[in-house]
Amino acid sequence: MSRQHASASRESEPLLGHSIDPVGEMASPAEAAAPVETGADAAVARRVVSKIDRVIIPLLFVTYMLNFMDKVILSSAAVFGLREDTHLVGQQYSWVSSIFYFGYLIWEYPTTILIARLPTAKYLSFNTLAWGAVVALTAACTNFGGLMAVRFLLGMAEATITPAFMFLTSTWYTRDEMPVRVGIWFAGNSIGGILSSLIAFGLGHVEDNVHPWRWMYIVLGVATFLWSIPMFFLLPDSISKAKFLTPEERQIAADRTVIAGTGRTENTHWKWDQVVECLIDPKTWLIFLIELVSQIPNSGTQSFSNIIISSFNFTSLQSTLINIPYSVITAGIIAGAGWLAGRYRTLNCLLIVVVLIPCVVGSAVIYRRDSVPHGVQLFAYFLLSPAPAAMPLNMALVQSNYRGVTKKMTVTAMLFLAYCAGNISGPQFFRANEAPTYQTAFKTIMICYCIVIVLAVTLRCYLQWFNAKRTREEGFAGNAGSAGAVADGKVSDVLDGKDVAEAVTEVQLRPEDYEDVTDWKTVGFRYRL
Repeated sequence: MSRQHASASRESEPLLGHSIDPVGEMASPAEAAAPVETGADAAVARRVVSKIDRVIIPLLFVTYMLNFMDKVILSSAAVFGLREDTHLVGQQYSWVSSIFYFGYLIWEYPTTILIARLPTAKYLSFNTLAWGAVVALTAACTNFGGLMAVRFLLGMAEATITPAFMFLTSTWYTRDEMPVRVGIWFAGNSIGGILSSLIAFGLGHVEDNVHPWRWMYIVLGVATFLWSIPMFFLLPDSISKAKFLTPEERQIAADRTVIAGTGRTENTHWKWDQVVECLIDPKTWLIFLIELVSQIPNSGTQSFSNIIISSFNFTSLQSTLINIPYSVITAGIIAGAGWLAGRYRTLNCLLIVVVLIPCVVGSAVIYRRDSVPHGVQLFAYFLLSPAPAAMPLNMALVQSNYRGVTKKMTVTAMLFLAYCAGNISGPQFFRANEAPTYQTAFKTIMICYCIVIVLAVTLRCYLQWFNAKRTREEGFAGNAGSAGAVADGKVSDVLDGKDVAEAVTEVQLRPEDYEDVTDWKTVGFRYRL
């Protein structure tokens, strides 16, 4: 189809009633019939992305950094008196770690619906305030029951953060840009790990009646509570409410996500047919299983990291410092894997395999630790550092490969249900009677990562087969970087190798391009592998 033919066919299609324009205002039938013309060039489109990056990404990065610090400080607190001061025995510490994910699990689906229905940024700010308060209250705990209560509430408060970030990323960015941005804000985990280790090291020298572990929770809780203030005022709820963009730039930002994202997210409604489609979509269950099995090792290694390092004949203070280079390696791998997944549309599943192979080796060595020296055991522990990169790669598959707000939010909820189930079960494999070697735990970690590798390869093969099937049925190749505006091959015809994200200068959008439809019902939609 030629560009002229595509344009003519678009202009001749009848339009009924009203349509919603990309910034949320009702357009009249006459306005709806006219194609969207921004008058922007590629330089303007790039400038808009830069402005979005400068405002959105730092806010998400710092919030995710605090999110991780507040969650993993439990590991440092454990070696600085928490277990003794709260009289934990047997498997109680493992349950203190697991109960967080019960709270997360219970609130996950309701909060996913609320994210799409409420002003997202304001709702996110409220949750940040609540979780900061709960973290600070942890310092008041004196027994197992108190710890269980605050950890459960902390799980509920933090359940909103990652799904909201996924929603915001898909709102603002294109399919090619999402993996990189997810990698950046998810790397806040590792930077948070570095800062939490430094805070634990500094506060670990405190000698008073409060005790170091309580100071850790007080400092981080107050910092998170205060961070909710800039979140409330600086993070916009949607593109149409972004005061840092001009009206023309907001139009360009909206058009970019329609052409090369996964569709618009404003003024949409919950659609039960999209829920059903999500549940019968095979890739949903492969992604679900990848998340479930990969998270079984996650919470265990997080909650027991300092305990494991101490078992290599290091002191409590030394164990906090050893986690710093571990976190640096993790941050670099997360960011690098995200960049590669965004740059190359066929690498996502393969990158999951690549980052997990060292983890299989590392867990196998620690499992057989009695036959290797302490230096090798520490090296094997560092081989586990790439594992956290698997989660943002899996999340990027969700963001890039799902269209339709309800379908996307449903799979997001399922993703984090799996996340919770895996993290609940993980610490239970660290049996108190096997301390400090935890053979069962590391045998389980090794098996889980092997299973995830098989699932990732299976998912890639399925997506590759499904892309080929749709190409045969539709009669043209389609595009794994575009979205709704690919209908009838429009984007494929006009781009000629150009950046899809800059197609706002080339494509005339119709009102129906802004409709909330799923990836299955979008002609030309192709999946990233």
